[in-house]
Amino acid sequence: MRSITCKLFMLLFAVALFLPATASAQIPLTGVQSVGLSANLPESLTISLTGASSVTFNPLLPAGVTAGIPSVGVQTTWVLNPSRGSVKLVGYFSSVHALTEPTGPSYIDVANVLGKLTGGTGSTTVFTPFTGTVTGGIGIAGASLLLFEESISGTNKNRNRIDTLDLEIDLTSVPQQPAGAYTGTLNIQAIVL
Repeated sequence: MRSITCKLFMLLFAVALFLPATASAQIPLTGVQSVGLSANLPESLTISLTGASSVTFNPLLPAGVTAGIPSVGVQTTWVLNPSRGSVKLVGYFSSVHALTEPTGPSYIDVANVLGKLTGGTGSTTVFTPFTGTVTGGIGIAGASLLLFEESISGTNKNRNRIDTLDLEIDLTSVPQQPAGAYTGTLNIQAIVL
């Protein structure tokens, strides 16, 4: 038995001589290599209308106020540099005649079409006529309405805002409005200043 133990010890010693000494030697480190990284998140500003794509004032009340049905959802989304001043949402008509009656020529003036926006801060929360002029080159003078203006800060440079636009036609100042089928187009646009 002793000769087997001795032979086994000799065999293990011989194998140990040929094994690399990894536990005792340190592998040297390589030099540092660098990888440059770059990323670009561009600024963006979008609006989308949700729900109805048209509003009906039916029946239009002579010498009265008629609510538009249904309300229009407006979603405004932006990713901006915090150095930007504000985001504005504007509703406007391409003429001071908001709606026209093609067989007329009768029209409903922008002073008789009113809008209000319920939602976040800076909204037009009472019915207001589309008779304004908005800075920033949106709409035409005397046929626009600033629906909201929100100042940009570090906390809202990336934002998704949802508002509800309600419309009405007020003909109380036009008691002799002719009967007819009036149509028109309200444009909605956002701008960053």
